[in-house]
Amino acid sequence: MTSLPLVVCMAAGTVAPANAGRAAASTVVPDAAVRAAALNALLDEQWQHTLANAPEFATMLGDLRYNDRWSDLSPEHLAAERGVNADFLARFEAIDSSGFADADRLNRELMVRQLRDSLEACDLKLNQMPFDQLNGVHLALAGFVSSIPFNNTREYADYLARLEALPRALDGAIALARQGMANGMMPPQYLLEKVAVQIDSVGAPAAIDSVFAEPLKHFPDAVPAANQARLKAAILAAIDDDVRPAYHKLGRFVSQEYAPHGRSDPGVWALPNGETIYRFLVRQQTTSDQTPAEIHALGLAEVARIEGEMLKIANARGCDDLASFRAALARDPATHAASREAILERYRGYLAGMQPKLPQLFGLLPETDLTVQPVEPFREKAAAGAEYHSGTPDGSRPGMIFVNTGDYAHRSVLAAESTAYHEGIPGHHLQIAIAQTLPRLPPFRQQGLYNAYVEGWALYAERLAHEMGFYQDPLSYYGHLADELLRAGRLVLDTGVHDKHWTREDMVAYFRAHSSEDEPSIQAETDRYIAWPGQALGYKMGQLKILELRARAKRELGDRFDICAFHDEVLGGGALPLDVLERRVEAWIAAVKAGAGAA
Repeated sequence: MTSLPLVVCMAAGTVAPANAGRAAASTVVPDAAVRAAALNALLDEQWQHTLANAPEFATMLGDLRYNDRWSDLSPEHLAAERGVNADFLARFEAIDSSGFADADRLNRELMVRQLRDSLEACDLKLNQMPFDQLNGVHLALAGFVSSIPFNNTREYADYLARLEALPRALDGAIALARQGMANGMMPPQYLLEKVAVQIDSVGAPAAIDSVFAEPLKHFPDAVPAANQARLKAAILAAIDDDVRPAYHKLGRFVSQEYAPHGRSDPGVWALPNGETIYRFLVRQQTTSDQTPAEIHALGLAEVARIEGEMLKIANARGCDDLASFRAALARDPATHAASREAILERYRGYLAGMQPKLPQLFGLLPETDLTVQPVEPFREKAAAGAEYHSGTPDGSRPGMIFVNTGDYAHRSVLAAESTAYHEGIPGHHLQIAIAQTLPRLPPFRQQGLYNAYVEGWALYAERLAHEMGFYQDPLSYYGHLADELLRAGRLVLDTGVHDKHWTREDMVAYFRAHSSEDEPSIQAETDRYIAWPGQALGYKMGQLKILELRARAKRELGDRFDICAFHDEVLGGGALPLDVLERRVEAWIAAVKAGAGAA
């Protein structure tokens, strides 16, 4: 069952269903119609600029106009981009939204908010640290290969041009890092030492063994044999003559010049203006006004609650406390994978079981396919247990779950079921694939990635799976709780290191005492929170907000509440800041009460 999408009439303070909004749009005064048309034209201009300025993003969306180039990360270009964004902001702010249909008003509001955040991040110099062990440029370029289409000769030729241009892209990133170094914007030294090792692992393999040679192993029939031979020779030459020397140059820079100047303290507070930076990141990543201290306290409370649920399972299995139960599970071979492929097959099996159940809780369903594949070897040591990469809006490239199968004998599989639902369905893949094709949204909203919404939805999906009757194995349910505990602990750990000045040793000690994670995951997760301040807060903050809104809708609608309609309402506006999502759900509740919308 689907609901009619609702819009909030901000000017009048009333609520109307979407069809009423469309009717209103046809009767707005001409001046408002002209201004709305100007807004939509400006939104399109800004979107086209985004695609041209971020060629990798355009390629990932299936727009191949810029498929032969990389983003320009040079300080000069980024300074110019700040000016472009400031100009866009001034032009959007100059548009008077009075008399607009609610959808147009919201589009303007979200774009203004996005541009203001972008300018603030730039002014805080957050773009001047392009290298870390998790999202660094050196990893992004290599990891991007799996998102490039290789269907014909032209696309291989574009790829060749990209490889030949890679030295210039890395030179821009080096110049940007030097600018950051001059401004005191430095990642922790020990993480940069890991970056140097990663760079070598990408740049060392030669010719066909390079990750950049992967497209040469599976030429499609559409590429004639003669072209295959020519392109293979040219691409292998570019790898050895352009790509590998560029990575070797980057490795020397990081190990000899950059890493020695890395900061000694793990927290972002140690950066110039560090406290202001962290408060900005908390607000940006959670789309809330809660302080780090409030979030830390919330995390402690959630950890205690979840550990209480986990203790019940431990007690039922004869253990008096969680520590002894965790130790017993760690020693049990059945809780670890027998092979790399066994981990992948677990994920595929869980997703196959979930697929036919989705219509019970959703009217909106994704049309894009979903695949499961292993994390590339060069990323295994620092990568998360699994991660989702979105497909193209037209479905020509499926969504992909990359699963970390490294060190499989020591990698727990207890949380594999929960993680499959988080990364796939009904989590990231369902939400993002739906958002990409919502017909009434402009592209910048179809591709919106508000962290607290996106990760909050995926964590909500894990709990939803339990409500749907999954996690039949008690240990699998324990794994689900362990995953939720991980996200609650992130509220404590992220604020601990970046606001309360915890050391890395403090973080690891807390992790070991309050998680069921295996040791490789503890180490990688700890480094992740240090390298990516604030991001880990979004999961729990978003999940709790969605649960709060669902409880409110149930309470206020009573028998008229329908879970399918609620989910479609949450998903039907694309990713949103949590405060905007709350307004959307409140409007839907009011419309259902008034008989103007489906429950």
